[in-house]
Amino acid sequence: MEKERMEVKINNKMQASVSIFWGYAAISIFMIGSGLEQAFLSKQLLDLGFLSNQSAIVFTIYGVSVALSAWLTAILSDLIGIKKLMIFGTVSWIIFQIGFIVFGILPGSYRMIIIMYGLRGISFPLFVYAFISLLTQITPTKKLPSAMGAFWFAYSLGLGVFGSYLPSLTIPKIGYVGTLWLAVLFVGIAGLISLIGLKNVPISVRQEVKQGTGETFKDSITILFRKPKIFLAAIVKMINQLAANGYVIAMPLFLTSHKIGFTMSEWLQIWGLMYLVNIAFNLIWGMVANHLPWHRVVEWFGCVGMALACVLFYYVPYLYGPNVIAMFGVAALFGAALAAFTPISAIFVALAPEETGAAMSIHNLAGGLSQFVGYGVTGVLLSLFDTAGFVWSMAGIYLIGAICAHFLTVKE
Repeated sequence: MEKERMEVKINNKMQASVSIFWGYAAISIFMIGSGLEQAFLSKQLLDLGFLSNQSAIVFTIYGVSVALSAWLTAILSDLIGIKKLMIFGTVSWIIFQIGFIVFGILPGSYRMIIIMYGLRGISFPLFVYAFISLLTQITPTKKLPSAMGAFWFAYSLGLGVFGSYLPSLTIPKIGYVGTLWLAVLFVGIAGLISLIGLKNVPISVRQEVKQGTGETFKDSITILFRKPKIFLAAIVKMINQLAANGYVIAMPLFLTSHKIGFTMSEWLQIWGLMYLVNIAFNLIWGMVANHLPWHRVVEWFGCVGMALACVLFYYVPYLYGPNVIAMFGVAALFGAALAAFTPISAIFVALAPEETGAAMSIHNLAGGLSQFVGYGVTGVLLSLFDTAGFVWSMAGIYLIGAICAHFLTVKE
């Protein structure tokens, strides 16, 4: 009898491992589609005749949608189930992407671009952040840094590497609009993989909600005040992707300007290399965090490293011109430092092990706000200062993050 129970337990673990592998694959492919336009959309909007501040508004609205949806995802994962949420995220993303192209981009309607792109921002976290909720439910806390490192590896592989390099190949052949249509195919494939691949996830991962919906939403807000370290962790998580979201708008305009002289293809290759290094270091920092205090990795390698990388991203091309090799070095530093925030997800869980759902809802909200704040702050700073003022402001924000991370000690 005991032998049979052990065999069942081992079998369930093997099924879960295979399912999680397909889940990572689905995340990577989904992010190829979801991020395919990120590195060129600001340029495309300018080519359509819109102003740079109008482009920033489009990204800001998108960021608001992502933030709200990300916050709700951890709660909805418990209420309606992770698998259903991922399916809904896939279908709704495809619908709004088609609307974005047909009613926004093709006729050049600024209003429909904002509406459809904003609605598409709701769909993206329903797929991606639901999978994060699944990981936090089935992974022991001590192994979370490695599991989250693998998640961000898959995420960055899709968004950064393929999402940046692929447009450099497709734009010359099928143009901006054709590349946007290609994104629909990738997201559809990711949805099918998640539908089939996650069907063997053990039923135990679908947590029962033991309290009313109102209490669940309430806890996801009050935890910020009941556990001050969660508030600090939320600030750090929000700062995490700030430069990645802001630089994808500001740097193509700066680097491809007549003043610097990079081509759009060279910019896409630089940004793609950043993510290529980033995916490798997501795994590396996940392993390093198993041997060092989690908050120290985030504080020094993440926050301080990003402050340095932000400044170099401006001054290296400003001083040396369109030197691709030099920018590859800067992009590598940027990607490695960005990956050092990997342990922050595990820190959230460790800070509130008895309220994982509420803690992860704040984690997701902060991650979504990173896009909103990144896009919004970029628009404001670029309108107030030149590019130099923008990058120094970004560097200062990361140093504030280092101060916050210093106090995020946890029992690991």
